[in-house]
Amino acid sequence: MIVLGIETSCDDTAAAIVSTMPEGPRVLSNQLRTQLEEHAPFWGVVPEIAARAHLDHLDIVIERALAEANVKEK
Repeated sequence: MIVLGIETSCDDTAAAIVSTMPEGPRVLSNQLRTQLEEHAPFWGVVPEIAARAHLDHLDIVIERALAEANVKEK
């Protein structure tokens, strides 16, 4: 089985592809997009900026994770 994991907490957007092989799980891909530049002018995380950035970054992060893992979308 191939599993897509998504993380969108605080100021990072991430996606990982994991294969559950009989010999144990194996990470096929792990992609991360940070929002450090977006929040730097405010000296901390601004929740509204973070939420909007997750929406902007999520598709790209997932596409990169799938490509790196050589997994085709169904």
